[in-house]
Amino acid sequence: MSKKFLVTGGAGFIGSNYVHRLLARGEDVTIYDNLSRAGAPLNLDWLRQTYGADAFRLVVGDVRDAGLLTASARDADVIVHLASQVAVTTSVVHPREDFEINALGTFNVLEAARFSGRNPAVLYASTNKVYGGMEDVALAEEPTRWRYADLPHGCPESQPLDFHSPYGCSKGAGDQYVRDYSRIYGIPSVVLRQSCIYGPRQFGVEDQGWLAWFIIAAVTGRPITIYGDGKQVRDVLHVDDLLDAYDAAIARIDAAAGQVYNLGGGPGNVISVYAEFFPLLEKLLGREIPVERGDWRPGDQRVFYADIRKAADELGWQPKIDVGAGIKRLFDWVMENREMF
Repeated sequence: MSKKFLVTGGAGFIGSNYVHRLLARGEDVTIYDNLSRAGAPLNLDWLRQTYGADAFRLVVGDVRDAGLLTASARDADVIVHLASQVAVTTSVVHPREDFEINALGTFNVLEAARFSGRNPAVLYASTNKVYGGMEDVALAEEPTRWRYADLPHGCPESQPLDFHSPYGCSKGAGDQYVRDYSRIYGIPSVVLRQSCIYGPRQFGVEDQGWLAWFIIAAVTGRPITIYGDGKQVRDVLHVDDLLDAYDAAIARIDAAAGQVYNLGGGPGNVISVYAEFFPLLEKLLGREIPVERGDWRPGDQRVFYADIRKAADELGWQPKIDVGAGIKRLFDWVMENREMF
């Protein structure tokens, strides 16, 4: 039996990929999106061309509009909350807007779920930025990367929260509200602290979606700046693996409700931003890629990779697409769709 899904930010990168998956298996989908991102119209066109103009409902709305959001969530069985302000740099320039979208917007989603009377499952796309700089965690330097000296499995969910930047504060506030609404109101809500997600339909820019941005910039000949020493590392997770985790959380919602899960590539899918990634990209492109170098940016961690064992144990989930294969997939998609960039 199909479920009724409300996907906020459903015209974005992760959202459009999830809507595509939901429609493929016959779910009833409403997209709630203000269409502010440049790629949103292209993603909606892709969904309509694939499944038909009437395959989903579209509500053009902002998560700051509590009334419209509550009305749109009235019949939902599952709310997947992806709509957000996504860039640390933007949050520093416009902190009030960042707060209203990420913190207040998430509160509005939770209230919409509470007032619906249907007790829908709520999945919240949180971020690894809630762990802050992790300055107290020892690091070790290797020839092409930094690593955690004493965390072989990566950063666990038990790592103390330490919100950095207005973005970290706003997403972290949402993170804690989602967790608490399960405790206080019995909403089956789940916090998913996501690492670097990448894949097709990602229109990356310099301050968000770095892996896609570097590929797009290299393919189209745009200038690229590498900040820091280029050996800072991130765990990267292909969007298809992320969506498997969403499905797993929904399927096991009785156990997952009120829980927090790290969703990243884990220590098996770590890559350094320049020293390891760019040789792969240059091999795919068939030429050297010129770059400029810049100083470390404030708050730019040398290391982050997630301990994903809790999601493996409780959701039966783990990444299937390794970093090399995933980068090749994204590169091929960018090459096939160069006209969009």
